[in-house]
Amino acid sequence: MFNDEEEDTTVYKVVVNHEEQYSIWPVDRENPLGWRDGGRSGPKAECLSYINEVWTDMRPLSLRKHMEEVARQQAENPSPPPPSSTPPPKPDELVTRLAKGDHAVEVGLRPEKTAEAFKSAIDRGYVHVKFTETKGGTELGVRLDTQASDWTKADFSQATGSVHVEGTLTLNYVKVRCVADIGLQTLTGTGHLVILEKE
Repeated sequence: MFNDEEEDTTVYKVVVNHEEQYSIWPVDRENPLGWRDGGRSGPKAECLSYINEVWTDMRPLSLRKHMEEVARQQAENPSPPPPSSTPPPKPDELVTRLAKGDHAVEVGLRPEKTAEAFKSAIDRGYVHVKFTETKGGTELGVRLDTQASDWTKADFSQATGSVHVEGTLTLNYVKVRCVADIGLQTLTGTGHLVILEKE
């Protein structure tokens, strides 16, 4: 019987996808579809350390390009200041919807969706939570608040128990806190957003 305490002797390689997102993969297996070698191989800890060094911006490449384009257009065409009588802008519709009640969520993991991969993301302090009931799904990158989160009821090696995660992010220019409870057996659960007051 396999002992979970045994040292992982697998040699891994760093892989990267078209969105410049990083992961690790056993070096003797063919890369998953859409992933290419990321230029480093070795023990798991070394590969994860390398990813921590090079993956400094967790946003997918397409999102970074989109945000750069929006910023460029805003710089070229600054909007006039609103008149003082203009009512305050309405809260973002998606943010408002996800802040009401609980919604179905799942953990966003690539290339493999396992409790162990989820644990690695937690160890890095950054997880992806996907609200599955929105159009096309809304996947959020959440920087974990380790004091508010709780994984004491989780057994990652057996994929049992549950994890409570909390963390902040900005969604559609609105600062929010994501709160989710995830079951490790299915890596799904419920979650919601809390709109944070502007500082």
